[in-house]
Amino acid sequence: MDILYPGTFDPITNGHLDVIERASKIFKKIIVAVAKSYNKKPMFSLELRESFIKESIKDLNNVEVRSFDCLLVDYLKKTGVHNILRSLRVASDFEYELQLALMNRKLDEQCETVFLMPNQNYIFLSSSMIREIAMLGGDIECFVPKPVYDYITRNFKAYK
Repeated sequence: MDILYPGTFDPITNGHLDVIERASKIFKKIIVAVAKSYNKKPMFSLELRESFIKESIKDLNNVEVRSFDCLLVDYLKKTGVHNILRSLRVASDFEYELQLALMNRKLDEQCETVFLMPNQNYIFLSSSMIREIAMLGGDIECFVPKPVYDYITRNFKAYK
């Protein structure tokens, strides 16, 4: 079974990476689908977010990275994949993720959502926290994959 893991990944965290790695052992193929995301106004460009992920998952043969700029169910139809992977960190994620899953199924009745929880070491991580810590010069090395850390240490003034 193939599955699509959508998100803005702004930037990818070790929590995201943990879910991808664990899912790669369960599913035949995983498409990490990076959303352009107009509403969230990402800090990193779409191309940069894709490159962070590609570099971070280069050893996973059954994972590929693509981007999309449309309604998720339309992108699912375009890819022929009808399964969505989402992660749940804390109980408060559940209500929002349940609403998304039900809406996606309403829009496309073939759509199924599978939930995985990240390793407990990453349960508190979010991309927005990482961005704020990085902007304020805090150490994010243990929270993000090496490509993200290397980029931020080279390019954020707070790190210099």
